This record gives sequence, structure tokens and C-alpha cells, in this order.
Amino acid sequence: MRPGHRGAVNTPQTPMPQTPDDRDPITEPFVPPPGPAHPPGPWMMNQQTTSPLPPMPPVSRPRAGVTKPIIVTALLAGLLGGAVGMGGSALLGHDSASVPVLSSQPAAAANAADAQPGSVTYAASVASKSTADIKVQTANGTAVGSGIVLSPDGYVLTNHHVVAGAGSGSTLVVTTGDGHQHNATVTGTSPSYDLAVIKLQGASGLTPAALGDSDALKVGQQVVAVGSPDSLSNTVTSGIVSALSRTVTAGDQNGSSLTVYNGLQTDTPINPGNSGGPLVNLQGQVIAVNSAVDTGQAASGGPQSFGLGFAIPINTAKRIANQLLQDGKATKPVLGVSGSLSAGDRTEGATVSSVQRGGPAAAAGIQQGDVITKIGNTAVADYADLMAQILTHKPGETVPVTIGSGSGARTVEVKLGSAVDEQETTVPESGSGSGGSPLPFGGNPFGQIP
Repeated sequence: MRPGHRGAVNTPQTPMPQTPDDRDPITEPFVPPPGPAHPPGPWMMNQQTTSPLPPMPPVSRPRAGVTKPIIVTALLAGLLGGAVGMGGSALLGHDSASVPVLSSQPAAAANAADAQPGSVTYAASVASKSTADIKVQTANGTAVGSGIVLSPDGYVLTNHHVVAGAGSGSTLVVTTGDGHQHNATVTGTSPSYDLAVIKLQGASGLTPAALGDSDALKVGQQVVAVGSPDSLSNTVTSGIVSALSRTVTAGDQNGSSLTVYNGLQTDTPINPGNSGGPLVNLQGQVIAVNSAVDTGQAASGGPQSFGLGFAIPINTAKRIANQLLQDGKATKPVLGVSGSLSAGDRTEGATVSSVQRGGPAAAAGIQQGDVITKIGNTAVADYADLMAQILTHKPGETVPVTIGSGSGARTVEVKLGSAVDEQETTVPESGSGSGGSPLPFGGNPFGQIP
């Protein structure tokens, strides 16, 4: 019985001579008729003969019931492919002139457009030259952040929280855009604005950043961030300005209250390590300092938020940086009131818990129990909003403060006082706090910050 056939009877039969037309096309190879000898193999196709090769004979009948395993078929297909390849190679004679040479098509026009101001590519190339990587090595670990080069000799702007651990026994190492590493020292910090200036040792010839105008920003404007998220230096991300004048709240250093400042919101991906780096417009001008990201309730097992990044407007950062460069210290405005973020307070506005005696608010007639609803033309929803809005103004500036709402609302002019910014501006989540030194909103309503 021939393998693969079913139902065949195993009886002796007299073998019959086969002609080429009777041969089994599967199990019996075709034997060409007698003729001139030819060398075997695929080279036969290259021989010049006077008589053509005889055609393959037709299959005279179907071979029902023949089965072949799939895996064997695949292997055979590979072998046949190899044989065909050999034949084709021999046919071409391995002529090196016929081997293709791979090349890329030039895109000069597109590249020229991308390299012009107004493109993400241009903004990234400009900002990368003036962005620095910052590492603070302490006994407890390493803090990683970014910085903005302010001068050729190595003054760099960054976040206060990036270098807050750079004290005795720590090492501050900065890598500039040219790849050189420098030790650095802290020139000065402004905790309330989360800003700091550091000085690189032995630096020269650095490329200072071009600073833009954050007051000219529009919602929806495209921006680019450069920094070192997760220690990946010169990482570029892009997005838009999502909102202006957002109240940013974050836990303070001891976790008892909230640090508050005013920032702009962006959906540009900002991650740990981007802190202190530049957020630039498409002209490559720094319009904000990347500072924080809101991940929603992810830390407590809740929903993860994306695209909620915050940055300190450069017009604010520029004022603070100039003071730190000149004096090593910065000032912040003082309103002279205290308050809190009480969970049970449903009042729209910031309720004044106490007023600093002889302070700016008292001089303007603001009293305990008043509810401040606006600073200038900006609405105030709670006490955090009040603090953030006051920090957008300069010490000594006169600002309109609206108390109450509706027909009973009144507006007073308050000339803001001034205080050296030595600790974060914070607010307790309930109560008025006690202890510590005076803060910009009068008395000491926010508790002591280490």
C-alpha cells in the first residue's frame, strides 16, 4: 500500500511499465527522454542548446487522499525557496553592479521649515543649550532636577525644592548643555515662590536662556519643556498652555499644611526631574519655570490624572531671580490677614480669621470676619486663592481688594507690605495656626515651617 492512500487492498499485482504520461507526479521524478547530456542542477538553464527542454508532462489524474503534515509543508517550502534562490543567484551571476544600494531621500525643505522660529524643533534646540541637569547628593539619597542658565559664568535658576536639601554634608553637581560637570553652591532661595539661584564653579562660555513675557501668553499657545525627567537629560516634551493664573497647592515640608503659589497650567508632560527646567514658547524664549504636576488621587489608589502640569510665570521668576542675584534674598508682599481652608466652610471667598494690628489690611479697613471675594479683577474662591493672588503682586504695590458680594460688596485699596521670603507661604487645612515667625498675610497664621 502506498503511504498516504486509504482503502487500498494489499494484493499482488503485476507491475506495469510506465510511460512518461503514466508516471506518478508526486512520488516518481520526471525523467527526460534520451538526448544530449546536460550537467545537472540549475546551471542547466544557462546552457545554450539547439533543442528546447521538453515541457513538464500534465498530471493525468488527481491523487485523492494524499496528506502531508503542515509542519513538513512549511519546511519543504523553505527548502524550495532556497533552491529557487540559488538558481536566481546563478542566473544573475552575482553581478555586484546589480546589487541595490539603500539610501534615504533628502527632506531639505521640511528640515528648513522645522529649523525656523515657530517650530517645536527650533524651540527645543534653543532651550536645550541653556538647560542644566542638577543633582543634589545627600546622605539620604539623590535629588534630581533641572535648571535654566542665566549667565555665561554659571548662574542658574531652578526650584527651591530641588536644592532645599543642599546643606552641610551634601554635594551639588550640575551638568550643562555642553556636557561639562560643575560643582555648585546655592546663591539664594525664595521658598514662597519655589525658586532658587545657584552658582556653578569654574563655568564660562555658557549660553544664557532668552527670557520671554509670560503676561503675553494665551491659552492654547503651544509650548515646549526641556529637562531631565527620571535623570534622562535633555528630554523634550511639548503641549499647550492650558490655563493662566492657577492656584497651586502642595504639601509643605512637614506635611501639616499646604504650600501655595500662583502658576500657569500646561498639558506638556512634566515629570520628576523636570522641576526647575524651562517651559519655552516656539521662539525658544523661557516663559515659565516647570515646578509641579498633579497626579490626581493616584497616590491613594484613586484615579490617575494626566496633563496637569504647573509652572511659575517667568515675569514673577525674573523679579525674584534678580533679587537673589543681587542680595541672596528675595521679598514677598504682605497683606496682613490670616485664615484657613476649613472643610466645613461653604462661603465663596476667603474668610478673614484675624487682622494684623497696624498691618496693610487693617490700615485699609479690613476686619475680622470679612470675606474677600476679589483681588483686582480676579475672583477669590478660598483662602488659598487669596494667598496665590497676593503673591502675583510686588511688595509696596497698591491693589484693589473686594469684600463681600452682591449689593453689599465694597472695594478698598490696600498698599501691600513687604517681608523677606525665608520660608514657604502656607495655610493650614483648618484653624488659624500658631507659632513661628511672621508670614506675608499677617501675624503667623500658618504654623511653623522647618
